[in-house]
Amino acid sequence: MYSSIPWSRGIARGIFDAGFFQGAKRDFKAMKKWLTIIISGLLLTVAVQAGAVDYELPDLDDQQQSLDQYHGKWVIVNYWATWCELCKIELPHLASLHESNRDGDIVVVGINFESIKTKSLKAFVVENAIPYPVLRSEPIPRTPLGLVPALPTTYIIDPNGEIVAGEVGLVTRENLEAFIAKRNSSNQDDPSQS
Repeated sequence: MYSSIPWSRGIARGIFDAGFFQGAKRDFKAMKKWLTIIISGLLLTVAVQAGAVDYELPDLDDQQQSLDQYHGKWVIVNYWATWCELCKIELPHLASLHESNRDGDIVVVGINFESIKTKSLKAFVVENAIPYPVLRSEPIPRTPLGLVPALPTTYIIDPNGEIVAGEVGLVTRENLEAFIAKRNSSNQDDPSQS
């Protein structure tokens, strides 16, 4: 997953050279597993430390859309691309989550993170029956939500507009709902978190 990011090779080599895998074979799969854990932990740390965010991007009709319009709802922001196989796998999970909460307190926002013609992107959205808002962004190293080291990358924004989690890699409807339910439960137990 990270092999296409040049700096990941340097980090991985540094992990091996430091003896992180003492006694283990220099197995690329093991390296990828640990690298995923490290990067995900860093991403989560960055996400949790970030404050409320307002982020504007154009939609498929070139109209500027702001994440602030979803204030009061849980917002699942998913960075993806049409060429990304993992992104295609998680599309039905995100579509199902969005559809089942159409009148609820969760909204999914997809941010297409590639250089692609709007016409081609619109065709992909129609072909894959993506029901949630899709915004467009050129790939950049750091977004207002944080780093996007690989695709897919997902951020979770709570109803107060605070970034509370981030995940690099595949997410499912079930793990997103479980995370939100747990946060809602802990917020009910601790009124100061509301």
